[in-house]
Amino acid sequence: MDDRQILENKRILVVDDEPDVLETMEELLHMCRVDTAGSFDTAVQHLETHMYDAAVLDIMGVRGYEILEITRRMNLPTLMLTAHALTPENLETALEKGADAYIPKEKLVDISVFLADVLTARKQGRQANARWFTFVKPVFDKLFGPEWQKKTKIDV
Repeated sequence: MDDRQILENKRILVVDDEPDVLETMEELLHMCRVDTAGSFDTAVQHLETHMYDAAVLDIMGVRGYEILEITRRMNLPTLMLTAHALTPENLETALEKGADAYIPKEKLVDISVFLADVLTARKQGRQANARWFTFVKPVFDKLFGPEWQKKTKIDV
């Protein structure tokens, strides 16, 4: 099954304080039913009133880690999406707090691949799948240096 079929008609919550990112996500996930939120409060309201198949959260500007705590309690597959919080420490924190993936915004164009990967992993009874990490590891290596992973507890 290809990524488009996996995502077909899935209900996804996307939370980011940048309107252009929300608009882009709606376009990239056109095969899904996408609800957007530009703030923490709006995200919480959506989570209280709708059932979702997955969530994509920005870390900065919308209190993404706090929303992640809520989605984790709901057992909702969650991808963290970030530009400004792109550090080994934030990657480690996101995974420790229950994120299924941690994606740099420069890889936004591939969000459907990452989302399908996470949903497939969850369907197979796994929290995470190393496929997303394979795609983004070169970005991390370039930004953080080749030895960055040895300085963390990250084992993807």
